Amino acid sequence: MNKGEVVSLIGANGAGKTTTLRALSGMIPFSGGIEFQGQNLAKVPSHQIVRLGLAHSPEGRGVFPNLTVAENLQMGAFSRKDKAEIARNLEHCYELFPRMKERLKQKAGTLSGGEQQMLAISRALMAQPTLLLLDEPSLGLAPLIVAQIFEIIKKVNKEGVTILLVEQNARMALKVSNRAYVVETGKITLSGKGSELLNDPRVVASYLGGH
Repeated sequence: MNKGEVVSLIGANGAGKTTTLRALSGMIPFSGGIEFQGQNLAKVPSHQIVRLGLAHSPEGRGVFPNLTVAENLQMGAFSRKDKAEIARNLEHCYELFPRMKERLKQKAGTLSGGEQQMLAISRALMAQPTLLLLDEPSLGLAPLIVAQIFEIIKKVNKEGVTILLVEQNARMALKVSNRAYVVETGKITLSGKGSELLNDPRVVASYLGGH
């Protein structure tokens, strides 16, 4: 990936997209090598990967349901010591997701699906990443909330964060992506600019509903 890009992985369920993100963030072991910030991530524990500047907002949101919104956000900054900058990052999350500020004392498990997704992204941003992994950010959400989430993705990217996006809503993903890859059973079968794949007959037939 190039700095400042949005790159998408699209493909059917079970193709290996989520596995790719989990390998990158150290959630699962893998063979071979993945280089990030000059280091082979196969040899770096997950908590150190976060310190290198890679944060993961996982599929299913993965919030801590019994912790408050405020406590979840604090967990996102667990590896940091720069209190003043952490406070500024918190305020920025509130600007991106005003609902989070309204729900600070509420248990994360009582939030709506859309609010939990906002919290998951905010928590990842609290790690101050240079590379943000987003796994199915629109999953199970109403169309209006999906549109809001994708607007935030574009805004975060414009602020300089590189994004690797896994998303079943291929049309939305390709619209915001500089580049994209089609993954089938663990292999890349097609790649190109997001705008090109959006109009590629093979992608349209397989992932965009045939029109």
